[in-house]
Amino acid sequence: MQQTPIFQPYEFSAQDKEKLDRDGHFVLPGLLTPQACEQLTDSLSRIEDLVEAGVKDPLPNHNAAEYDSYLESLIAHPQLLTLARQVLGENIRFDHCVTLNRPSGNQGVRWHSHEYAEDDPRLGFLRIFFYVNGFELNNGNLKAVPGSHLYRDEQINAETDADLQTGWLAGKTHPHTGESLQIEALAIPPASVVLMWTHAAHAVNPRLPDSPTRWAVVYAYRNPGRPSRARWITEAYERKAIPGAEGLMSLY
Repeated sequence: MQQTPIFQPYEFSAQDKEKLDRDGHFVLPGLLTPQACEQLTDSLSRIEDLVEAGVKDPLPNHNAAEYDSYLESLIAHPQLLTLARQVLGENIRFDHCVTLNRPSGNQGVRWHSHEYAEDDPRLGFLRIFFYVNGFELNNGNLKAVPGSHLYRDEQINAETDADLQTGWLAGKTHPHTGESLQIEALAIPPASVVLMWTHAAHAVNPRLPDSPTRWAVVYAYRNPGRPSRARWITEAYERKAIPGAEGLMSLY
């Protein structure tokens, strides 16, 4: 069965891949189709309702695809898998589908990175963020440190930009360019997609009061070979027959 497109026509070039590998993140502005944005908003709203209702075991935001058929259908969407494989190569596994909704007044997320195969750069872990209604500077916006992913450090942590600058960032340079590492604050239009290597240092600013909810979800894929602490998949869901996801759900 042919699936409705979720992406507008685009090209992810060799130069784009080089920029992703150099910076650790790459923005594809306005990539999502209007229909995908509408369906994502409906699905993410339902997940947010479950979160606010206190549903657990499993947590709706961590195991979002297990609660929503549309989010589940995107795990093996041909366009999403093509994009993931353009970065990771053919041998990939699905890792998780997590909602990242930021309602009015949400306090954001401190600086952090994620783990995966710190000692083996041949094993990649890619996060693909769908930012349905985008974000502006200083209002629930994503921040990153270009080049930080090349350190493959899972323990980057800081409460504020200043803490990161005087702590982990102090004296560090980009392994490829030799330039000092710097924080980059992002602002992106609605319907945008962001690719990010898992070891990249990143954070999210608080969402301003009286702002509409920032609707977002991340789909993560990786090269198999190691366990993943981010892998939020219940045992029953791993065994579920999802059309097109054959071979994507097993750990190895």
